[in-house]
Amino acid sequence: MTGRIAQRSSPPERADQLTVRRTNLAVALRSLRDAGPRSRARLAEDTGLNKATISSLVAELVERGLVVERGVDRAGAAGRPGVVVKVDGRHVYGIGIELNVDYAAVLALDLGGEVLFARRLPVDVPRLGPARTFDAVVAVVQEAIGVAARHGSKAPAGITVALPGQVQAGPGVLTFAPNLGWRDIPIVRELAGRLGKPAFRIRIDNDANLSAIGEWAYGGAAGTADLVYLTGEVGVGAGVIVDGKLLRGAEGFSGEVGHMPLDPGGARCGCGRRGCWETIVGLAALLRLTADPEDEVRDPSLDLEHRLTEIVRRAQAGDVRTLGALEQIGAGLGLGASILINLFNPKVIVLGGYFAVVGRHVLAPMMAELRSRVIAPDIGGCRVETSTLGFTAAVRGGAQLALEAVLDDPTIVSPPRLDVPSGVA
Repeated sequence: MTGRIAQRSSPPERADQLTVRRTNLAVALRSLRDAGPRSRARLAEDTGLNKATISSLVAELVERGLVVERGVDRAGAAGRPGVVVKVDGRHVYGIGIELNVDYAAVLALDLGGEVLFARRLPVDVPRLGPARTFDAVVAVVQEAIGVAARHGSKAPAGITVALPGQVQAGPGVLTFAPNLGWRDIPIVRELAGRLGKPAFRIRIDNDANLSAIGEWAYGGAAGTADLVYLTGEVGVGAGVIVDGKLLRGAEGFSGEVGHMPLDPGGARCGCGRRGCWETIVGLAALLRLTADPEDEVRDPSLDLEHRLTEIVRRAQAGDVRTLGALEQIGAGLGLGASILINLFNPKVIVLGGYFAVVGRHVLAPMMAELRSRVIAPDIGGCRVETSTLGFTAAVRGGAQLALEAVLDDPTIVSPPRLDVPSGVA
């Protein structure tokens, strides 16, 4: 044998047993996370695994600090009540990061869905540039890791970065983000270097994709198998879930709906073209329509939510210019969303970002446009909802994607180290 040094390995039978064991642990843990706490007997029934196997799996998951047994399952009258098994998220968490035009956000989420840390910074990312943006974000990530450690958690299961543009997820490179003015930025390499080349995985994805994952996992439309999430930022994007799976496309560039050419003679877009959908309904369009340049709502140094709250206040007070602007945005939303419904026939379209904040003022004109443009009767059975996650959807989705590594293979989590009393060797 030449060209490669032979490695010692487990016999094939042993390797197969380990693979089956990891798979079964993942099945049990994911079932508990997705369907909620149950007794061992009910977990065995739901997963199709026998009771002896489930008992062994639960014991290992308890040892690894991933589940706890607590309380009594009294469902069903026959037999002795069983002890309830539930996910214990205290020792395992993921971190989501979002970089956008005028803010950066960091969120740490544990396996049980509890937020351990959340912070959003008003940042002029295009002006700051990549290096200084990364420095600012890493400082917040280190703060999040410190807070999680005080809660008894170890290092994160992973970090996922949400970006408003095209990404190459494999090498971790942002290919092009027109609204940031960034091109070919090695995001993963830059962050890993600043974090001391950590053992946990860092990866990147498009912000709309991660928002769709966050909405599917934690939002008001959680679990909906066919869903379109629309980001409402300076840019507009879509995360599309079809039959419970995120649609990425052949090269991972799907979802760039903000650059659908809906008005070829219209305003110039950050991508260099004219009349893209985001020039009609993006945040810049809203601000331009509602206020003059010197107005506070167009001051990027102010927190975005503060500015949006002021716009909503003006609309509620009956300000004619604000109401007209929101009606125009709503009609533009309906125009682009009708194409998405005709293409994907989703069960729900979720309006995220700023769309969620102004939702009550844009829904009526949006629905009127949809009814006139969608070919299928009753707009294809699709409903439109505003996100309950607001501007946290992308970071929640990023944290959830980081936690997927644990749900896929619980054996990557070592059993918690017991504290050794002082004076004991």
